[in-house]
Amino acid sequence: MKKTGRGWLWAVVIIVVIAAVATWLIWPKDNGEQRINTAKAEVRNIEVVVTATGRLQPLDFVDVGAQVSGQLEVLHVEVGHTVERGQVLAEIDATVLEARLDGVRAQLRFQQAQKREREATLDLANINLARQEKLFVDRATSEELVQSAAATARAEEARRDAVQAQIEQTESSLRADEANLNYTRIFAPMPGTVTNIVARRGQTLNAAQTTPTIMTIADLSTMRVEAQVSEADVSRLRDGMDVYFTTLGNRGQRWYSTLDIIEPTPSIENNVVLYNALFEIPNPDGVLLPQMTTQVFFVVDSAEDVVSVPASAVRPAGRGQFEVQVMRNGRPEAVRVEVGISDRVHTEIKSGISAGDEVVIPTQAGMPPGGMRMMRG
Repeated sequence: MKKTGRGWLWAVVIIVVIAAVATWLIWPKDNGEQRINTAKAEVRNIEVVVTATGRLQPLDFVDVGAQVSGQLEVLHVEVGHTVERGQVLAEIDATVLEARLDGVRAQLRFQQAQKREREATLDLANINLARQEKLFVDRATSEELVQSAAATARAEEARRDAVQAQIEQTESSLRADEANLNYTRIFAPMPGTVTNIVARRGQTLNAAQTTPTIMTIADLSTMRVEAQVSEADVSRLRDGMDVYFTTLGNRGQRWYSTLDIIEPTPSIENNVVLYNALFEIPNPDGVLLPQMTTQVFFVVDSAEDVVSVPASAVRPAGRGQFEVQVMRNGRPEAVRVEVGISDRVHTEIKSGISAGDEVVIPTQAGMPPGGMRMMRG
């Protein structure tokens, strides 16, 4: 038993020694030399951008409504249909309006008959007046009878004029009722695509107080992006600046345009002040649809095919000057450089080093972050 216990002890000692030797062999040796991280200066394009989230909307659209009340009887189109200007979109039940129109037409015919009757009575009164005036010249009647005949003629003329006024009023009502009957057939006010249908067949539309919307027609050949820019970034934007965007469904494709306008009235969401920046984009293929979410990039500054280094490699050297450390003969050497723009990842180097030079990436604690902002020199 005593020998067995000693055997186990020796076995544990041997295992510990083997592990220590293996660790010593595998573990990197510290020979006193400081490890240096480097990267090569490269030629690339650099952009300074303001990012925002936006929505796509049709540049031109119209909400088609009903101008008369009634039951929606027929819908001739569906969402996604392309329509032409003047095309019939829907029809409202016209039974009540047709009956009302028939009544107004009948009333107009009655008043026209009354007018003919009044005109005949007026003709008779004028004939009697002429006869009385002739008899008065021949001293065969009295002045009183002449005056009575004249008054009767004037009264009949007034009655005829009153009927004529009634006719004109009825004709006005007739035109209004004919227009309302025409309004039961709803036509497309513009060419475009039906993007939304609010009403449904059989629904009763009440146009007495407000115009009920039936559908929306939009011209999708040109879209507008409404991008919401924070108050911290809006001062960096300017009309006419380059802008591009991607969509959630196609992040690999960019659509390019220029900024049209920044709306001066902001919206406030969760205590964040946002301004709408608007620009247009052609959409000939119809791949951009309303309400799509976009990631928008406003190009504040850009440089193409310039020498650049990681932004963390550039260090301030005082008095607005900068330097980078370049590996020369295996050792880092400080070199003064003229910097251009920086996207906080890469910084443009206008002079001082060339593409292919190996620069040192600082790793010490407290070193300025790589994203420090550089202004164009």
